[in-house]
Amino acid sequence: MITELQAYLKDEFGIDFNDPSLLAEAFTQASYVNEHPKEHLKFYERIEFLGDAVLQLFVSEYIYRRYPELPQGRLTRLRAAMVCEDSFSKFALECHFDQYIRLGHGEELAGARKRPSLLCDIFESFIGALYLDQGRPAVEKFIQRVIFPKLDQGWFDHAVDAKTSLQEFLQRNGDVEIEYHLLHEGGSENEPVFTVSVSANGKQIGEGTGSSKKHAEMAAAQVALQALRQIKK
Repeated sequence: MITELQAYLKDEFGIDFNDPSLLAEAFTQASYVNEHPKEHLKFYERIEFLGDAVLQLFVSEYIYRRYPELPQGRLTRLRAAMVCEDSFSKFALECHFDQYIRLGHGEELAGARKRPSLLCDIFESFIGALYLDQGRPAVEKFIQRVIFPKLDQGWFDHAVDAKTSLQEFLQRNGDVEIEYHLLHEGGSENEPVFTVSVSANGKQIGEGTGSSKKHAEMAAAQVALQALRQIKK
């Protein structure tokens, strides 16, 4: 299975491990080790510990540089959304890592191969193994392909408000003048309704409504983001 994993990583990501034993350790669960005592195998937990720290650092540095206007609190929320079990388990599945985990028979029957907590652990341990084997450049190249594009795809919009996401999306290649205009204010005193448009360099790209001007601006930004992402596809 590890031989197949080596071939897959080389074909799919251009990663050729110098020390295959690190890769084997990263994809081996304790249950497999317990069922093969004579092979003196290691399982992933120590490398996972390292991989978790490496991912925390790389993601923190990336979003710090990418969002220069975000305060510490929002950076923390964004990092928490990116560096978590839900995200890492999805990355592991997207990379087909579930197919290469070495499990004990009981864990296999219990469906552990698709368990989010295990998938998260395996993703972190793979990063740890890659860091030990090839250092920072290889890890950066991998996560720039697997993790960071998800920001543009809207995976973490819930952690960063839509206005910030829209600004980042539009200004990736240089300054863009973004303006919000109140188009209409209606409703009742108890239930007001605001309609706001958002424009980029004078061209309207979205319109939204909300119970306050701020909420309407957020809605307009979200509409604009969705439209821009559809165009990009």
